[in-house]
Amino acid sequence: MPHVTWYGYNMDALKRISVDPAICRGQACIKGTRIPVSVVLDCIAAGVPDEEIIENYPTLTVDGIRAAALYGASPYDRGGERT
Repeated sequence: MPHVTWYGYNMDALKRISVDPAICRGQACIKGTRIPVSVVLDCIAAGVPDEEIIENYPTLTVDGIRAAALYGASPYDRGGERT
């Protein structure tokens, strides 16, 4: 099965995002953490370098940061409101 891409990004990265009503009140989070995507997006928007984001959130990876950015920018319906 070919990888689906959007603006050159591999959409498989979205598998790193989870939405579970029992975790962070259903906010989209980086899978395996309790770090909301919105927190990562706020850091990216503020110009915080990846290394500093990871320093502040050690369970986060560069791939998780990229997945959050892709999730925030993707045109796909996620079945809920954006955070």
